[in-house]
Amino acid sequence: MDGRDLVRSVSVVGGGMAARGLRTVRAAWRRRRIDAAALPQRGAERARVPGQVQGVEPGPGGGLIRFGRSELRITVAVNGAVFWGWDGAGPQPSYALAGNSPEPDPRAVLEPDKDGGWRVVAERVTVVVSRHGAVEVCTPGGVTLRRDLPPRWWEPVGGGAARWMQRSEVAADARFFGLGGRASGPRLRDGSYRLWNTDPGRAFGPGDDPLYLTMPVQLVVADAGTHLVFHDSTWDGTVVLREGAEGAGSGHDRAGRCEVRMDGGPLRCWVMVGTPARVLHTWASLTGAPALPPAWALGHHHARWGFGSEQEVRRIVAGYQERGLPLDAVHLDIDHYDEHQVFTVDRERFAKLPVLADELRRDGIRLVSIVDPAVRAVPGNAVYDSGSEVDAFVRDAAGRTVRGVVWAGDSVFPDFTHARVRKWWGGLYEERLRQGFAGFWHDMNEPTSFSAFGEATLPRSARHALEGREGDHREAHNVYGLCMAQAGYAGLRELSPQQRPFVFSRSGWVGAQRYGGTWSGDVATGWPGLRASLSLVLGLGLCGVPYSGPDVGGFDGSPSPELYLRWFQLGAYLPLFRTHASLRAGRREPWEFGADVLEHARVALLERRRLLPYFVTLAHLARRTGAPYVRPVWWGAPEDRSLRDCEDAFLLGDSLLVAPVLDPGAGRRAVQLPPGRWYDTATEEAYEGPAQVLVDAPLSRIPVFARAGAVVPVRGADDGLELEVWAPARGRTGGGLVVRDAGDGWDEPEIERYVARRQGRRVVVTREGEDGPVEPSCPVRVRGLG
Repeated sequence: MDGRDLVRSVSVVGGGMAARGLRTVRAAWRRRRIDAAALPQRGAERARVPGQVQGVEPGPGGGLIRFGRSELRITVAVNGAVFWGWDGAGPQPSYALAGNSPEPDPRAVLEPDKDGGWRVVAERVTVVVSRHGAVEVCTPGGVTLRRDLPPRWWEPVGGGAARWMQRSEVAADARFFGLGGRASGPRLRDGSYRLWNTDPGRAFGPGDDPLYLTMPVQLVVADAGTHLVFHDSTWDGTVVLREGAEGAGSGHDRAGRCEVRMDGGPLRCWVMVGTPARVLHTWASLTGAPALPPAWALGHHHARWGFGSEQEVRRIVAGYQERGLPLDAVHLDIDHYDEHQVFTVDRERFAKLPVLADELRRDGIRLVSIVDPAVRAVPGNAVYDSGSEVDAFVRDAAGRTVRGVVWAGDSVFPDFTHARVRKWWGGLYEERLRQGFAGFWHDMNEPTSFSAFGEATLPRSARHALEGREGDHREAHNVYGLCMAQAGYAGLRELSPQQRPFVFSRSGWVGAQRYGGTWSGDVATGWPGLRASLSLVLGLGLCGVPYSGPDVGGFDGSPSPELYLRWFQLGAYLPLFRTHASLRAGRREPWEFGADVLEHARVALLERRRLLPYFVTLAHLARRTGAPYVRPVWWGAPEDRSLRDCEDAFLLGDSLLVAPVLDPGAGRRAVQLPPGRWYDTATEEAYEGPAQVLVDAPLSRIPVFARAGAVVPVRGADDGLELEVWAPARGRTGGGLVVRDAGDGWDEPEIERYVARRQGRRVVVTREGEDGPVEPSCPVRVRGLG
């Protein structure tokens, strides 16, 4: 017994939390007993390294290299991605990959290298393997991007999962990004980052780690090139990063270092190299194209834990309408449930929910429902009863249903790693659709089970199907939210086949983009929380999840009018633009912060509405190319070191650069511009990059720049499509892409390509047609001519 746990138990029960507090104490001790009885105890271990090369077996795209105590399988795929797996591990089975593994590149050749090593030579990459098992990834010109030292395993003497460690070196000038949703960043500094999806249980800030959605995915940017590395193991792990230094110590460069430690799972890895755009395109081809949200989901969402009744929802919606503020969706939190039970409605406070949903939809507003995975464990609860009939719930090693504590009380948890359970769960969304909901917000799916002490999740020894392979929660935990999103998305596609599902999820893993997006979770109200919001969105985009956003205003507390406004202005340029707050937090409606904030928020809302065609285009491009809507400013110029260190601005697509105000009292701010000419969209003043410029940032707006030559689709004065064209520099051309979307459905609209040419004082815009340039079919507005 841990004395500190006993003290926590007493304090929880004695602290006035009463029934729920007592349940969380019981749940914590129950989880501890279950794991003590069933979780393998780690005793004596045997360390192992690969040994020396013994022989090779060439194969498609590479081959098998045998070492004294392991073997390494290397394959270069036709898309240029490199896979390697130790102990003969192959790419499948994997929760990350979409469909089958890509075809091997028939042109890749395994051939001898110096000192007894081997190498695989392909068009875009060369992989060099030393005789002791070090693996180097090099450019075609021979420059090393990454060097993985020989790995090490620790195997239990009595059998069981082996933990492993992989150390790597990168260039001294390299910068690390990614690892899922991280509050400190987006550049990842020296430190340790845990790979275990975690509900922090409170509002979080930049120093908190881990959070809800972690991924063993790093994007590494250096002078020599960009590469993405993915260690495909779902187990608990840790990544330790140390940036390099040039001229350190005795005058020699100190390489950047990365150490990955996993508690189990195969040691297998994917690496892809190239420009950031090429890398993310290859990554999307491996892990799946991002889901395409319906157009309304790219508008403004208003949410709150604590609307409480249909009358309150109508009051909030009327407030938006009376003030002429655009609103596209209203989200209902757990307080609309009947005693917090999923897939139910409180019939007293929401007596005519379908009628309310229909009224809102006629005004262009959709209802979005929260959906939690935990099911209240009481006979008579329809979800519990039907789940019990199909044996849907997670069991422990003794065959007993695992119970935890969540909002509805004692609860059980579906095993989403079983196809039969996903099918059952997906069918439950029929009840939500009958209530009139158009979108779904998955919460508490790390999964969270309240606990007075220890981990707030299921026992690590809890059993899961894992697609028929069978295993425990140590392996299933990180993919629980991913599989829940898969269940909801597939169910909605079957129940409502003519509409694109809208699902976003607090937790997930690699491949989450296939089923929707995510959001920040419970970000703390404060200026650090505002900065963390941008970090999360940028980091997730670089891991392949392009649709995300924060709780505008922060989840807890009461933001000052200035903080709320700056958060609102940032949110207006992020993919998911949603205000949200907790039950105990201050209001989040724009009119609650005074007349000035209301008018400035109106400007931000109207600008978001005006840019909706651009967001729709970015959504389609993300689906086809994997490029995130929100990109670091170094996206097009990763070789620029000053841009690699810029964390307070971002590119929105190729055309716009957004510089939010992230500090209190700021009326001006410095902006780092990438190469090229950029126009301040408020003043149309031109600036030449690369450069740092100082610009005004009054409370009424945040600085936004347009790239010279950009063709941006916007909503015109008559609500029709209009092309906003920013004048190219003299002697230069520009252009842009436009995707016209009906707003929903599965039609694949064509990508329209426009070219802008400077001819003296005029700018000529044409559309590329099959038979040559043609006139645009919509109005054109040229800006930046002075």
